[in-house]
Amino acid sequence: MPAEPTQTAPKSWTIGSLVKWATDDFRARGIESPRLDAELIVAHTLKIDRMRVILDAERPLEGVELAQLRDLVKRRRAYEPIAYLRGEREFYGLKFRVDKRVLVPRPDTETLVDAALARSSHLSMSMRQLDLCTGSGCVAIAMARQRPTAQVFASDISTDALAVARDNALRLGAYNTAFFESDLYAAFAGKRFDVITANPPYIASAEIPTLMPDVRDHEPKLALDGGEDGLVLVRRIVTDATAHLEPGGLLAVEIGAGEAPATVLLLEAGGFVDVRVHRDIARIERVVTGVVG
Repeated sequence: MPAEPTQTAPKSWTIGSLVKWATDDFRARGIESPRLDAELIVAHTLKIDRMRVILDAERPLEGVELAQLRDLVKRRRAYEPIAYLRGEREFYGLKFRVDKRVLVPRPDTETLVDAALARSSHLSMSMRQLDLCTGSGCVAIAMARQRPTAQVFASDISTDALAVARDNALRLGAYNTAFFESDLYAAFAGKRFDVITANPPYIASAEIPTLMPDVRDHEPKLALDGGEDGLVLVRRIVTDATAHLEPGGLLAVEIGAGEAPATVLLLEAGGFVDVRVHRDIARIERVVTGVVG
């Protein structure tokens, strides 16, 4: 079994003994959800659900299974995100493929989708949307699936991220999406949209070293670093948004904790009206929306 354990390994391995050993090992290393991560790794390797992990605790593990588990345990010990180990993450009821080329979709970002859908309900049959900093494509694809008659355009500066997003769109049946390699609006000169969504990098540069190792050491820095105050990309998005929105068009931007007041001022100064702040599931001010005046 995995080398250099922090806990004594049993002589023979069952599902239950492996889960207990990995849980103790992860806990000793300061991993936040050791039991859950151990169960998810075992379930993924054995292609069973978490309930079967519990019910089949006495089932012996075979050599090939142990070898696969050893690799995943070693990767999690190095704080690689569990979503990368499993190769997928659920977002808005859809399973997205993810790896080190893209950020792991967060439940907090579902707030961005909720806000954009709610504030564009009058456009549900004919919406043209642009999703900036699309990453895995989770926001664009979730919107496209919710609005199958919409035209959804998505962009990212990362070629690698776009490869992941296009694969997700094909696999999830979001055929009304199109992806473009672009530095924000660069590929959309002269184009206008009804809705612009964006989940840009918004962590201040000085805060990057303080992040959890799962994020700091494994997720792409390009998708995390928002510059000196975290708002460098947000400012560019807001400043140029009115040139790409139809009259009455909606801008919805995800931001970091504590950044809502400054973002509200940016939208108001940029000519947006009815500016609103939307809280995520943890009641943190997570999304700011506004309408072109």
